[in-house]
Amino acid sequence: MLLLLALGWFDTAQAFVVTISPGARMVYLRVGNGVFTGNYSSGGTPGRGGAINKVSVTVPAAVLGNGADQVMTTDATQANSSYDGFAFCNVPAQIYVGGFYRLPGSTGTATLTATAPAAGLSNGAGSTIPFSQISWTSSGNNDTGAQPILAGTFTGGPQTLASFPVNTWRESCHTFRYANDAVVASGTYTGQVVYTLSAP
Repeated sequence: MLLLLALGWFDTAQAFVVTISPGARMVYLRVGNGVFTGNYSSGGTPGRGGAINKVSVTVPAAVLGNGADQVMTTDATQANSSYDGFAFCNVPAQIYVGGFYRLPGSTGTATLTATAPAAGLSNGAGSTIPFSQISWTSSGNNDTGAQPILAGTFTGGPQTLASFPVNTWRESCHTFRYANDAVVASGTYTGQVVYTLSAP
């Protein structure tokens, strides 16, 4: 089950993981902007939809291929947690990734994966950039502990990003970087990564 589209703050210094009450089976994932009526902590309801957000960077010709990481920005506009409304991420520098897995019982785990095309990013004229040139760091405002959705690098295929134990809400903010390790042909390179939160 997948809803591509879910955030928060603890009053103690740690990463944002919240135990939620058991309830009807539901898997909810928000990547960037999403749909949520109200906040989860006050009885809000998740929805379907939201735009597919982009992260992008324009590499100046003077530094092209010099190996200096280029920080990417996002067109996502939602920075606040759908859990409690706290300003958890900093847009446009970060993109929100989070959600929850809920069941009536207390046993089970959902898995968050990201799938980047093996073909890489393409400029539409025959040139490509491997998705492994894109990495991310993970944080959140007021967080100091290890993030529930860790930092990493795309592999150009499916990869596991995190586990969501049943009846937990988990969220992180990702800041993306382009490694800029090679001189590539000019153009706009595009590709789409699909995030999936799935449960047995």
